[in-house]
Amino acid sequence: MTQTTPLRYAIAGDHAGFPLKNDVYKMLIAQKVTLVDCGTHSTDSCDFPDFAEIVALKILAGEIDRGILVCGSGVGVSVAANKFPGIRASLCHDTYSAHQGVEHDDMNILCIGARVIGPESAFEVVRSFVGARYTPAPRHAARLAKIVDIERRVLSGEFSNGGRHL
Repeated sequence: MTQTTPLRYAIAGDHAGFPLKNDVYKMLIAQKVTLVDCGTHSTDSCDFPDFAEIVALKILAGEIDRGILVCGSGVGVSVAANKFPGIRASLCHDTYSAHQGVEHDDMNILCIGARVIGPESAFEVVRSFVGARYTPAPRHAARLAKIVDIERRVLSGEFSNGGRHL
């Protein structure tokens, strides 16, 4: 898929991610990236799943194309976002994973840990994510189709056993 129009992004994070989220927001706005800030807007304690949900639902509704989530480690927002069918979120603290996740796996949410990565490194990772495009080579498309099929089978209840999930 060749992207001809600029992608739309959302960014969000919890209290632990707030300072880095704001730094990344300012960097992306300065680069003229279309970006929606979905909170939080302070260091007051809050729950990362709430922000993962906001960004995931915006992607699923077609309001944005990709998201960036920031919490203390990046793990929590990744786990929460991946609970939504159609979301492919990944924790990336290096530029290779950030662009390769998009190019090969059509990753649509980048997760970063504010207590793990500094601002300058985070900027590089985010720029790598924003600059990447899914390149559906046959092997990548086949693997993505398998992921989508697993998701479909889970949603249809194939992996449940009398109400208990295997």
